[in-house]
Amino acid sequence: MSTTITPVSETERFESLDVLRGIAVLGILMVNVQAFAMYWGALSYPPAHMSLEGANQTVWFLTHVFFELKFITIFSALFGAGVLFMVGEDPLASKSVHFRRMIWLLVIGLIHGFVLWFGDILVPYALAGMIIVFFRRMSPGKLIGWGLGGIALTGLLMVAGTWAQGAMPGGAEPMPYGPNPPEAFLDQWVAAYQASFAESRIYNAIGELFALFSQITFFAGRLVGVMFIGMALFKLGFLTAKWSLARYLAIGIVCAGLGIAASWWGGLHALGTGFAMSELWIHTGVNYGASLLTAFGYASLVMAACRIDWLKLVRLPFACAGRMAFTNYLTQTLAMTFIFVGAPGLGLFGTVERTGQLQIVLAVWAVQLVVSTLWLKVFRFGPFEWLWRSLSYARLQPFLRRKPA
Repeated sequence: MSTTITPVSETERFESLDVLRGIAVLGILMVNVQAFAMYWGALSYPPAHMSLEGANQTVWFLTHVFFELKFITIFSALFGAGVLFMVGEDPLASKSVHFRRMIWLLVIGLIHGFVLWFGDILVPYALAGMIIVFFRRMSPGKLIGWGLGGIALTGLLMVAGTWAQGAMPGGAEPMPYGPNPPEAFLDQWVAAYQASFAESRIYNAIGELFALFSQITFFAGRLVGVMFIGMALFKLGFLTAKWSLARYLAIGIVCAGLGIAASWWGGLHALGTGFAMSELWIHTGVNYGASLLTAFGYASLVMAACRIDWLKLVRLPFACAGRMAFTNYLTQTLAMTFIFVGAPGLGLFGTVERTGQLQIVLAVWAVQLVVSTLWLKVFRFGPFEWLWRSLSYARLQPFLRRKPA
């Protein structure tokens, strides 16, 4: 048996993984667009920036219930599954290529985070990937157990931190770089982003430092925990559509239903209290746990769709988007940076309300689904996938297709 890691060929791919990854990378943008278009604090404290009335409130609510933390959870689970798929469970398998992949992902992530957008997830993924590979031979039960433990620990830290912030004397007062900044500070932030790309980079760099600290400390348990669960679900055949259609449908309906209902209640509670700082920990904590159920439910329903032959054409563009997930993730940043950051971009930061953000996301989804499908008719990989593979294997990978797809 070969112990050398080689590139995954098209015939070795699982359609279900690609479809689910494509849906996840598109769904992530619905949450991320807020951090591109508005002050970042609006993610955790929605009244921090711009209107939260009427249709804008509806967009926030639906995003919170159906998207927030759901699709990044799926994406993280698939990353864990991908590490297991690439390296395998053979204890003698060389991990040198894997670590080169993670090192290059780390480099690309640092450039992405500090140069383009502080919401980068590639750096924490690369660091987590260097850790989880050593646990790939654990049984599914142990992976799930340890995964849930890490997720629970992070949840407790997050809820406790949110509660403490609201309970502390003066905790609800506006603070620079906090979720609810003073108006003068917010004006400076908006002006810098509207002015030019160069002028806004200091704010972006500060945001990336804060984000990295949070990801490596408070959020690490959830990130690694979800990746562990992704590895377990891959071993159990869940992510490769090996379970029965009825089982997937039952799990999907129950888990998505319960998770959505819980997040719905939490969102209504937040609106009912006017997003009082002392109450934020409630809807934040509820969604933290509910998002796991919802994500599992969504994944189950996608696996069910992958079991139905006549949906193959419907699945195709999502599978293509999933095969180009790295490219689609990075080009989302490039597009959003051009739209919202000033010269040479359009500088629309702080001017596009949540309803307008929704329209932009829908347009990006349509473009990426079409372009991904057409691109893979000519090329084997997305451009950034090709670059990452070539760097990881230290040789140029074949790019053009020799035969039509």
